[in-house]
This record gives sequence, C-alpha cells and structure tokens, in this order.
Amino acid sequence: MRRRGGRAHGGGRGRVLIIVQNLPVPFDRRVWLECGSLTAAGYDVAVVCPKGPGDPSFAVIDGVEIHKYRSRTSNGSPVGFVVEYAHAFAATLWLALRAARRGRFVAVQACNPPDIFWPIGMLFRLLHGSRFVFDHHDLCPETYEVRYPDGARALHRALVWLEGRTVREADRVIATNDSYRHMDIGRHRLDPDKVTVVRTGPDPARLAPTGRDPAVRRGFGTVVAYIGVMGPQDGVDLVIEVAEALVHRRGRGDVGFVLIGSGECFEDLRALAERYGLGDHVRFTGRIPDDDVARILSSADIGISPDPKNAFNDLCTMNKTMEYMAFALPVAAFDLRETRVSAGPAGLYAEPNDVERLADVVLTLADDPDLARAMGAAGRARVVDELAWTHQAPRYVAVYDDLVGTTARRAPDPLHPGPPEPVPAAGATPVHSARPR
Repeated sequence: MRRRGGRAHGGGRGRVLIIVQNLPVPFDRRVWLECGSLTAAGYDVAVVCPKGPGDPSFAVIDGVEIHKYRSRTSNGSPVGFVVEYAHAFAATLWLALRAARRGRFVAVQACNPPDIFWPIGMLFRLLHGSRFVFDHHDLCPETYEVRYPDGARALHRALVWLEGRTVREADRVIATNDSYRHMDIGRHRLDPDKVTVVRTGPDPARLAPTGRDPAVRRGFGTVVAYIGVMGPQDGVDLVIEVAEALVHRRGRGDVGFVLIGSGECFEDLRALAERYGLGDHVRFTGRIPDDDVARILSSADIGISPDPKNAFNDLCTMNKTMEYMAFALPVAAFDLRETRVSAGPAGLYAEPNDVERLADVVLTLADDPDLARAMGAAGRARVVDELAWTHQAPRYVAVYDDLVGTTARRAPDPLHPGPPEPVPAAGATPVHSARPR
C-alpha cells in the first residue's frame, strides 16, 4: 500500500468511510479538516472521491486512505449531470466495496452535492450495521433553480425528493450553518435534535498572513483577490465586470485582480477578460498549491466575494469569505444573509447584484487603507476567536462519538466473518485541525 506522509492505522474507535463527489481530497478543505479531526480522535478514515489532475488512484496521506476514480465532466446540461452522477455513483460504490475489504465501517458519511449516495449508506447499514451521516454542503434544489430558471419542475421535485430521502435516512445530519439547519428541519420535518451545525472554519495556524511578494502585486497600488470555484452560480463574471468598471470607466489603472481557482466557466471568464481588454489587470492562476495561495492572499489588499443574491447563495456559507478573513483581508461582498453572519465587521457590503455598487465598495477599501487594515484585523480576530475549525471540530467529532457510543453490538460482518470488535464508550475529544481545504 502506498503511503505519502501517512501513519499506520489502528485508531481503535473504528473505521469511517467518507464519500465526496464535488471535489477531490485533500483539495476539499472542509472534508480534509473533518478527516484530520476524526483521525486525531482515534478513528480510521477512508475517503472515496474523484481524481484531481495528476492524482493517483490510491494514496495514504496523514493516515487517511484516499481511493479515487476518474470522473466524467458534465457538459452543463441536466442530462449531462445525470450521466456524470450515474458514473460517480457506480465508481463510488465499487471503490467503497474495495475499501471495505480492509475492515468494517462503523459509519458512512456522504457529502453533497449530489444527494444520491444514501443507497450506499443503506447498503453498509445492512452489511456492517454502519451508521449513516449526511454532511449537507449545498442545497441542490436551489442550485438547480439558479442554474436552470426555466428548467423542468419535475426535475426540481426529484431533487427535493432526493434531498429528503437523504436527510431522513441519515442517523445524523451535519449542516454547515443555521440556514441549512432550518431548511432541513422545515422542508423535511426532521427532528431538530437530529441536525447539528458544524460550520466550515479555516485553520488560522495554516492560513495566516506572511510577507508581501512584489511579484504578486506587479506594481499595482491595490490588489483584489478571488479564490474559489468558477461555476455559473459563483459570480466570478461580476469580478470581471467590476474590473472593467474600475479600469476603463473610472480610470483606476492602479487596481489589479488575481483570480485563484478553476471550474466549468474558467475559459469563458478568461475570454471575457480579454474581450474587455483586461489582460494586464486580471490574472488567472488556475488551481495552485496551498503555499502559492498563501503567498497571493498575503500580498493582496482586498478579498472579493462576488456571489450574487439568489435562493441558493443567500443561504450559503462561503469558504472564500472566511479564508480572506484568516489572511486579515477586508471582504468586499454583496449583502447576503450568511455572508454577513460569517464576515460581520470584516465585510463591506454592496446592494445585491449591483456591479457599480460593488465597484464602489472596492474603491472605498482601496482609498482608505486604515479602514481596510482595521476590517482585516477584525476578520482575523473573528476567525481565531470564533470561526476557526478548532472551535468546530469538537462538535463534529461528538456526532461520531454519540453514534458509535450508542450503537449496540453489531451483527457479524458478511465481508469479514467473525465476532465484531468491541465498541468504545462515547466521549467527544477536542482536537485540532489538519490541512485546510
């Protein structure tokens, strides 16, 4: 077995399978933090996820088994997503069964999108007596509404049904914020005690400002950074619109933009920047290593969260916002409910979906460095004192300790005949986080 920075298994509290389709691990920072918390608490963790560029099919990183499959990329249509997710389901099932050959799972965690992996949780409930945990990352019905406003209502109803089936089959639901928790309880009539909020908090020990790099700043007086996925609902096109408004219509050639990340809109966004004649002012990095991300965010002046207000984004906790705060950057954002909950005094908020008002916010921060520094310091303090994963990890691990501790002696495992291992007593263990997403 290949090990990269790994350690031997044998945690003692049992094996946990985590299923992810949306991003590879450890690139998915939330899931990687969860993996680190579980291993630190004495669980063995196996992950099934898609491959990133150049990824091996199997590796052990920091004691976590990672099984990866080559994903199919959707063409952006509803039919394309069905094909992509059908392939992901079949590949995930196959790798999950292979991972099970190394030992039974006391719990299976499915992370969405999509909401299709509950049958695998049910299968391991039958085979291993596993508990099923749902980590609710995204509201898939609302995502569909945003991406396909004229889409078939039957497909929307199917997505609501899949979400409902997932949360009802789960022994415990983990919601990323209170808005998601209220949605799960209200839309699907869940017992409130079944849903635990575990926010996605950055690790301030690993995400922290260092020195400024002149190569990143490229001579600009103000550098605006974006980090995140570049999909249709992420509003990165609005960053390009803000850049065009500042550089060409307001004559602010001293403002530069660095856009970190990738996604299905990446090439379209680059073409848009070229069409606006912003090649010198807007730099696209693609997906880059964590050290390069830290160097760029440490050298920037403003973090921009351009997510437009809609039924989906208004309820989402944006990881990018908290990563800016971890690097002591003030946040320029539209006025969204959960963005205000996360950023608080670290954010300056524009009227939703108004590019000119967002450009105003960027200029306010660019032209008042004292205000920008004070907001950045407030954001960094908020991360360290309230939002960091170290404050969230005990709640996350407690979900597993409660489930495993209250599980009766499990039936014999058909894949591994013989008496089941003893189940340790419950008890949450405060832990510190591992690598950020």
